[in-house]
Amino acid sequence: MDWSLITNYMPLYLKGALVTFQIALLSIVCATVLGYLIALMRLSPSKILQSLAFVYVWVFRGTPLLLVLFFFYYAAPFGLKLSAFSAGLLAMSLNSAAFKSEILRAGLLSVPKGQLEAAEAIGMSPIKKMIRVTIPQAVRLTIPPYINNCVILLKESAQVSIVTVPDLMLAAQRAYNSTYSPMETLGVAGVLYLTMSSALMLLQYFSEKKLRISTR
Repeated sequence: MDWSLITNYMPLYLKGALVTFQIALLSIVCATVLGYLIALMRLSPSKILQSLAFVYVWVFRGTPLLLVLFFFYYAAPFGLKLSAFSAGLLAMSLNSAAFKSEILRAGLLSVPKGQLEAAEAIGMSPIKKMIRVTIPQAVRLTIPPYINNCVILLKESAQVSIVTVPDLMLAAQRAYNSTYSPMETLGVAGVLYLTMSSALMLLQYFSEKKLRISTR
C-alpha cells in the first residue's frame, strides 16, 4: 500500500465525493417529490391519471438507468443539449421516482380505511387528513425500503461518470490512469462510497428508533 498515492490524490477524491453527494441528494429530493405525485396519481379515482402513472412506472422500472442516462445526454428530446450533470440528475431522478412511487403508494395503502373514514367524519379536510392521519402512519412503514432505495441510488450514481460527470468514480478512474495502482485508487473510492452509504444507513436506524419510541 503506497500511502503517498492516497494523500497526493485525496483532494481529487474529496472533490469527486462532493459532486457524488450533490447529485445523489438532489436526485433523492426530486425523485421523492415526483414519486409522491405519481403515487397519488396511482391512487386517484381518475382512470386517466392512473393510466399515465402506470405507464410511467412501467417504463422507468423496466429500463436500465444507464440507458436513460445515455438517452438524456446524447438524445435529449426537443433538441435540448443537457450538460453531463443535468443529464445525470434528470436520469437518476426519473428512474428513482418510479421505484419510490411504489414504496410510497404501498405506505399510503397501508393506512386503515377506518381511520380515514373517522377523520372525514369529524370534518377533516383532505389536506389535513393527509398531514395528520395518512402521512405519519405511512412514514413508519416506508422508511426502511425508502432509505434502502436511497442507498441504491447513491451507489448507482457512479454510472454518471460514463458521461464525464466529475464524481467520485471518475476521480478514481483518473487517479488509476495516472498511477496504475488499483489497490490505492479504487480502495479509497470504495471507502468513501461506504462512508456515504453508512451515513444513510445510520439515518435509517435512528429514524426507526425514534418512531418506535414515539409509538409506545
